[in-house]
Amino acid sequence: MKFRHIILLALGTLLLAACNMTLAADVTPPPGYVPPTPVPTLGPLYPDRSPDIENGKAIYAEKCAACHGETGLGDGEQSADLPVSVIPIGLAEFSRDATPAKWYATVTQGNLERFMPPFESLTDQERWDVVSYALTLHTTNEQVELGKTLVEQNCEDCSTAFASLEMMSALSEDDLVKLIREGNGNFPAFGSGFSDDEAYAAAAYIRTLTFAVPPAPMVESATQTPVAAEAVTPSAEGTPVEGVAAQGTEEPVSVNAIKGQIENRSGEALPSDLKITLHGYDHGADPSAGPTEFLNIQGDVNPDGSYAFDAELVEGQIYLTEVKVNGIDYQSVFAVVPAGAAELTLEPIVVYPITDDLGVLKVEELQIFFDLASEEAQIFSVYFVRNDSEQTVTIPMSDGQTIPFIAFPEGAAGLGYETTDSSAGFVSTENGFAMPPNAEPYGLIAFASIPKASEIKIVQPALLSIETITLYLPEGVTAEGDTLTDGGIQALQGANFHVYTAAPVSKGGEFEFTISGEPATVTASPDITQNQTVLIGVGGLGVALILAGVWMYLRDRRNLDEDDEEDEDTFEDTESNLDAIIALDDLHRAGKISGEAYKKRREELLGALKKGN
Repeated sequence: MKFRHIILLALGTLLLAACNMTLAADVTPPPGYVPPTPVPTLGPLYPDRSPDIENGKAIYAEKCAACHGETGLGDGEQSADLPVSVIPIGLAEFSRDATPAKWYATVTQGNLERFMPPFESLTDQERWDVVSYALTLHTTNEQVELGKTLVEQNCEDCSTAFASLEMMSALSEDDLVKLIREGNGNFPAFGSGFSDDEAYAAAAYIRTLTFAVPPAPMVESATQTPVAAEAVTPSAEGTPVEGVAAQGTEEPVSVNAIKGQIENRSGEALPSDLKITLHGYDHGADPSAGPTEFLNIQGDVNPDGSYAFDAELVEGQIYLTEVKVNGIDYQSVFAVVPAGAAELTLEPIVVYPITDDLGVLKVEELQIFFDLASEEAQIFSVYFVRNDSEQTVTIPMSDGQTIPFIAFPEGAAGLGYETTDSSAGFVSTENGFAMPPNAEPYGLIAFASIPKASEIKIVQPALLSIETITLYLPEGVTAEGDTLTDGGIQALQGANFHVYTAAPVSKGGEFEFTISGEPATVTASPDITQNQTVLIGVGGLGVALILAGVWMYLRDRRNLDEDDEEDEDTFEDTESNLDAIIALDDLHRAGKISGEAYKKRREELLGALKKGN
């Protein structure tokens, strides 16, 4: 049986608003194009003067706290609206291995994969200021005072040895602890006998020697050490700087048009004033970064449904079109410009009749996973829904939370929904989403929790007919039900599951079973939601789905012949997650974090822990 992994689903409006846009090559734009502001380039990965921590604190409150939270626990008021969990940079376990240079680069250029935009509104020094403040979120005044005492008693030369901003920008707190314990050619291992708490306290104080002190007044000097020049992107009007390799310098290929067709199967004439939008994306030189939009213009649709845009093409650019018909946003499949292309034809956009009759849908397969390692039993119901009709089915979500053809088990608390990576593309509407006919099934996961007991009775309503049902229970847990067939223990995703199948269920029916027993291991079962999750809401689908596909397509293409890089997402590190949970428990017991924030963050860390197993 094919098992589908879960991947990132982007919030369209948030993504497109957050991502800045840039041209990676000299392109003569079509008429109506408005040049966007380019993503800031990185200069030297160290500040030219000591950061101002108080200024950084003010910037953090204005720009960062809404997502990261006031104390950096990832619990800001806007964090719940993001499709990814916000990394708790205020916990030591998530910041001790980070260098200031790395955080500065992230603040400067953003991190599309984690939905963090580049903060181009900040000056270079302001970015260093906010990074300097963020580095203090996991420390306390008492810790710094302890470190000061230890350093002054054991290291007379530390104020000189650690005075270089360039050196300190490249060192993480873990790096500093290693130097404290092992020393180097410049000074001895003055902290070889320190405990972990003492070593990290000393490292926290050493950081203040450069990154957490008010800056000294700047005095202009007649003789200054030249600072490395920022990367220069040549323009169409300028001459490239000698010795600097400009990215995307291939000559653009002039074309007559980017062409496409709207295939109208709706039975109604297309509006005479129908407009279509062309989106252009460029992946840039960094294969690990997502694509940025550099083009967004509108054009007319001809009476026969055809359209064309004047443009010039550069190899590797990505184009797609979007049109709204009867309140539904339809998009073309994205097309990547091949080498030497003189013309680009996009695949047709098919417009179907619209219906709100859910009866044309059917559940081809339902997979139900259980995780009994948490305080409550977690249920992940994976629906693969087909629309084999010739109509687009509109799905209203009047409350923004309920999908009308999916029901949670009786007595369970519904937590939200997510799409699978193999899902056919959903389409956004004004009050929900739509499912056009597609040869591939639509994949949705319904998350729920139910109180744990020695025996848990599950009554699952079927709002659509369900053809195939499979249960995946942790090894050691069994199920009983009139229509269940025991498939025995099966290995899946590196773990063993007790697998059962159930008989098909007709629309309007239900099936019942009871689970009992304890998991064979106390370790949480692998979470099938192996990447970020997001609730499906109004307008949360659309171009961003295609954009996510573009990014993964180009990332995979560029990395095809390279070794897989180590995943840098801290949430994938099992040991770090365990340490973070322990630290979070300590904070809660010490009364330094509210019960609500503690519960929310702990659940997120537990979910992240399951991803890494």
